[in-house]
Amino acid sequence: MRGDEERVIHAFCAYLTQQGWTITREVEFVDVLAEKDGHRIFAEAKGRTSSPGLDVDTMFGQLLRRMGPERPGPETRFAAVVPTGAAGKVERVPAWVREELRIDLYVVDDDGSVSQRR
Repeated sequence: MRGDEERVIHAFCAYLTQQGWTITREVEFVDVLAEKDGHRIFAEAKGRTSSPGLDVDTMFGQLLRRMGPERPGPETRFAAVVPTGAAGKVERVPAWVREELRIDLYVVDDDGSVSQRR
């Protein structure tokens, strides 16, 4: 499990880079800031751990604190990036809540492939 967060971040960054996003790591207190055509994604990632539910809850808290005092425009999204085994923990937060807060879920499989879930 040790170092798995870095594996998840690396796969997510590679996925976005292939789609033409520019990536900055560890900026504005998030793991990843991605930018493309005036759009931005602020992403927090978690790897495999012994307490995935607690870590996902922590990740949501981190994302909420990063949102700032002003309501972001439609060009700004937030991302929860997790390994396959933690996706269900993210999905405990209803999809409508995640959509309202503009939080997308990206899942990184063991082989490094990335998919976006709604």
